[in-house]
Amino acid sequence: MAIEGTSAAERSTHVVLMACPGTGHVLPVAELARRVVEVDGFTATLVRFTNFSSGDQYSATFASLPPSVSTALLPEVSIEDLPADSRAETRIIAVVKRALPHLRDLLQSLVDAPAGVAAFVPDLFCPWALEVAAELGIPGYIFCPSNLMALSTVLHTPELDRTTTCEFRDLPDLIRLPGCVPLHGADLLDDRANPAYALIVDLAKLYLLAQGFLVNTFDAMEHETIVAFKDLSDKGVYPPAYAVGPFIRASSDNSSKHSSLRWLDDQPDGSVLYVCFGSGGTLSTEQTSELAAGLEASGQRFLWVVQFPSDNDKCASFFGGGRGDGDSPINYLPEGFTERTEGTGLAVPLWAPQVEILSHRAVGGFVSHCGWNSTLEAVAAGVPTIAWPLYAEQRMNAKMLSERAGMSLWPKAREDGIVTRDEVETAARELMTGKKGVAARKKARELREEMEKGLAPEGASRKAFEDVAGRWKAAGNGTAA
Repeated sequence: MAIEGTSAAERSTHVVLMACPGTGHVLPVAELARRVVEVDGFTATLVRFTNFSSGDQYSATFASLPPSVSTALLPEVSIEDLPADSRAETRIIAVVKRALPHLRDLLQSLVDAPAGVAAFVPDLFCPWALEVAAELGIPGYIFCPSNLMALSTVLHTPELDRTTTCEFRDLPDLIRLPGCVPLHGADLLDDRANPAYALIVDLAKLYLLAQGFLVNTFDAMEHETIVAFKDLSDKGVYPPAYAVGPFIRASSDNSSKHSSLRWLDDQPDGSVLYVCFGSGGTLSTEQTSELAAGLEASGQRFLWVVQFPSDNDKCASFFGGGRGDGDSPINYLPEGFTERTEGTGLAVPLWAPQVEILSHRAVGGFVSHCGWNSTLEAVAAGVPTIAWPLYAEQRMNAKMLSERAGMSLWPKAREDGIVTRDEVETAARELMTGKKGVAARKKARELREEMEKGLAPEGASRKAFEDVAGRWKAAGNGTAA
C-alpha cells in the first residue's frame, strides 16, 4: 500500500490518523490532520479505506493538505457476503475489522521508520484498530467527529444492555447521563432490533482501551457535559476527553461556479431558507412531497439540495443513491413544483457547496438533518436551524440544539414519522419571520462568537489541543507526559 506525501523528518512527532468511510468522518479527520501539523515539529499520516472510495469525492480535500500530511489507502476488502440490505454501520464496521491485517502491516512499517509513531488516532467507528496499535506499543486515542453527548451515550450503551431487556424506545423513564440533555430511549443511537446493535455494544467496550478521546466540540456548546465527563474521567470511569473542536472544512471545490451561489447573489439579505439533509440523509416519497408542499405554502425563499427518495432507508444516500445515468432527483418532486416556485425557490440535485451557502449573506435559516458536520457549519455561519433528524445520533443533536443551545426549532412529526406540509409551513415561517426565529438567530450568532473565542490562542479548544499534543510529543520522545 502506497503512502503519498513527504516522508516524516527523523525527529518529528508523527501522529497516524484513520478515518472510516463517510463525509461525516473523512472531512473532520482531514481537518484534524491539518491541525496536527500546525504544531511545530509534528507530521501526520492519514489512513483511509479503498472501500466506498470510488471516484474519490475527497481528492481535492486531500490535495489541499500540507506536505507534512501523508495519506495511505488500505487495500479493498470484500464484503460481498453481507446481505444487500445491511445497514451502513454494519458495512462500515465489517470493512474496518476485515482491513485490520493491512493496517497492522502499515503501522509496523511506520513504527520501523525513523520518525516512528507517537500516537494512533482512529475515528469512533474504528476502535478495533486500538488493539492493533497496542500490540505494536503505540499509544491509542479515539477521535469523535460528533459531540461529547453522543460519545457519552455510546459509552453508556453496555450498561443499558446489561440492565435492561426491552427495546430502548420502550423504556419508561428518561435516560439521564451526567451533564447531558435527558433523552428518551427512542433518541439513542441504536435499539436492540437494529442488526448493528451488538457491534455498537462491542465498540463502546473497546473505547475504554483508548488513552483519551479527541471530540469535535467546544466548551460553549457543551459546557455542562464537558465538566461532568471530566469528573468521571478524574474518577477513572472513562479515559479523558479533549474538546478540541470544531473541525470545519474551509471551502468547497469550484464553488464559485455553482449555480446555487449565483442564484443567492440575487436574493435579499437573510431571506433564504437553505434545505439539505447531508450526504447520506434520504426522505421517503411521501415526505419529499410534504416538504415540497410546505415550502411552497410558506412563501419563503428557499434553496433545496434534493436527493433521490427512498421508502426503505433514511440513509440510502450514504454510499450513493443514484438511479442511473441521466436521472435526476428533481424528477421526483411533485409535478409543477419547480415551475410554481421559480420566483422564490431553487432546487438543485444531489450536492451544493454548503459552507459557502451557509456563510452567504442571503441565507437566514437552515433545514438540517442535524448531522454534526452540518451543525458546526451552521454555528460557524451564525445560522439558526429547523431540526429534522433522520438517523444515527441526529435526534440527540436535535435535542441539544433545540433544548439547550437554543438555536433550533423542531417541528413535530406524525406517529408514522412524517412531518406534514402544515408543520413545514409553520416552522419555515417562524424561523424566517417569527419571534422564535429571532431568538434562535441571536443564539446562533452568540455561539459563533464563542466558537471563535475557543479557537483563539488562549481559547479552551486551543488549550485542550495543546494539552493532548504535549502528551503525543512526550510519547514520541520516550518521556512521560
